[in-house]
Amino acid sequence: MRITQLRQADLNLLIVFTVLAEERNVTRAAARLFLSQPAVSRALQRLRDMFHDDLLIRTANVYEPTPKGQRLLQDLATMLPRLDRLMAGGDFDPSTEDATFRIAATDHAAHLLVPPLCNSVLSKPTKVDFSFVPLHAGQYEALEKGRLDLVLNADHDTSTFHLSKEVIFEVDFVCVVSRKSKFERAITLKQYLAAEHVAVDIIGGVQTHPDKPLAAIGEKRRCRAARSAQESDQDSRRAGGAWLIQIRHDLASKDANRRGAHLVAINHP
Repeated sequence: MRITQLRQADLNLLIVFTVLAEERNVTRAAARLFLSQPAVSRALQRLRDMFHDDLLIRTANVYEPTPKGQRLLQDLATMLPRLDRLMAGGDFDPSTEDATFRIAATDHAAHLLVPPLCNSVLSKPTKVDFSFVPLHAGQYEALEKGRLDLVLNADHDTSTFHLSKEVIFEVDFVCVVSRKSKFERAITLKQYLAAEHVAVDIIGGVQTHPDKPLAAIGEKRRCRAARSAQESDQDSRRAGGAWLIQIRHDLASKDANRRGAHLVAINHP
């Protein structure tokens, strides 16, 4: 754990910054902090030296945060309450804890997790809230900086080796194709790669499964469209059965017969 900068910092300055950024006024901030106005002004100067930025700029009537000051305020909004709870000690109690848990998840993970959360936590008197957001390119950085509390993702990314992980459930993926297509119940990897695909857009037009395993062997699918999971099987039928879609087995099994499609296995030596 690298804490070189932390050991040299006065964490009380961060509290002063947060209050001053909220009040935008030295007099009001000093009253909240039970400090003198000169003490608050000196703390602001130390903060500017620490972060090599003005952080807060005085205008005609109030202080306005710089872009760096605004980012710092957003980070501290999640970090300082956590530090305060850490120093207070004790076990987590959802009936008294005033907290919002920010969770980045796929639509499938949210679909599975939201009902039990509502039944087990939100059905009782509680101050706890849950905020679900889509997966995005900066999700792991946001997790490290405290802007997210949890990421639910099927992507086994090696760059996250330093983060705590746990497998909470597993699903199988299958290929779905229209019954009108030329594909039989099983196809070879060569046929799979030669076919045109509809990708389920997870992050930035990429479907991590199966795109990453294919990239590991130097191969790539021919994706003609990127759609949501709910739209992708409809696109296959409208395309006259020429496209393959790789989606969760439970979703495919439930809808294949009703939607005029069948599942295709890939024979890969």
